Amino acid sequence: LFAIFAFATCGGYSGELRLSVDCANKSESDLSIDIAFAYPFRLHQVNFEAPTCEGKRQETLALIGDFSSSAEFFVTIAVFAFLYSLAATVVYIFFQNKYRENNRGPLIDFIVTVVFSFLWLVSSSAWAKGLSDVKVATDPDEVLLLISACKQQSNKCLPVRSPVMSSLNTSVVFGYLNFILWAGNIWFVFKETGWHSSGQRHPADTMEKQPSGYNQGGYNQDSYGPAGGYNQPGSYGQVGEYGQSQSYGQSGPTSFANQI
Repeated sequence: LFAIFAFATCGGYSGELRLSVDCANKSESDLSIDIAFAYPFRLHQVNFEAPTCEGKRQETLALIGDFSSSAEFFVTIAVFAFLYSLAATVVYIFFQNKYRENNRGPLIDFIVTVVFSFLWLVSSSAWAKGLSDVKVATDPDEVLLLISACKQQSNKCLPVRSPVMSSLNTSVVFGYLNFILWAGNIWFVFKETGWHSSGQRHPADTMEKQPSGYNQGGYNQDSYGPAGGYNQPGSYGQVGEYGQSQSYGQSGPTSFANQI
C-alpha cells in the first residue's frame, strides 16, 4: 500500500505554470503563456512560445534540465517493491511449508528485504534532490529569465501561476516511510531465519547441561549420596552412640519387670 502511494503520487504527476509578457506595444503582448510538464520531468523537451515584442514574431524556448533519472529510479523501485510485497503475501498465506523448507525461503526474504531497504533510502534521497531541482527549473521567476523580451525594461513580465507540487512532496514522504517500513521488517524476517533460532538455542543448551553435571557430580552422590557421610553415615546412623542410648531407655522397664 505504501509503495502504491509512492509511485502513484510521482508517476502520475502533471503540472502547469503560467506567465504574462506585456509588451510596450500592447498588440504584441501575450498575457497567458501556459507551460505544461509532467513525469518523467524531461524539462529540456518542454517547449513554449513567447513574444519577442518586436512585431508579431515569437520565439520558441524550452525549460532547462533533465530530471528523469532520479524520478524513474524512484518509481521503478516503488513498482518492484509493490510486486515483491504482493508475491511475498501470496507465499506467506498459501505456501508456508515451502517457504520454511530448508530455511531457504526466510534467507532469501531476509536478503531481499535488506536490499529493498537500501534502495528505498537511495531512491528517496535522489528523488528529493531531483524534486528540489524541478522546483527551481519550473519556478516562473526563473523561466521569465529565458524570455528575451523580459530583458527590456520597457516590457513587463510577471508570473501568473506557479505549479502545484503537493503530490510530489507527498511522494518523497512516502519514499522515506517505505524505507522505515522495510528497514523495520528486517528484524521480523531475521527472526524467521535459522540464524536467530540458533542464537537462541545455544544459551538454553548451556543452561541445561550445567544442572545435569551438577547433579551427577560430587555434591549429591559423593557428599550426600549413598557413599556420603550424611545420609548413611556411621556416627548418626545405625551404629551411632545415639542409637545405643535409645537402648538404655528401653532396658529400664525390662529390668524393673524382671525384679517384680
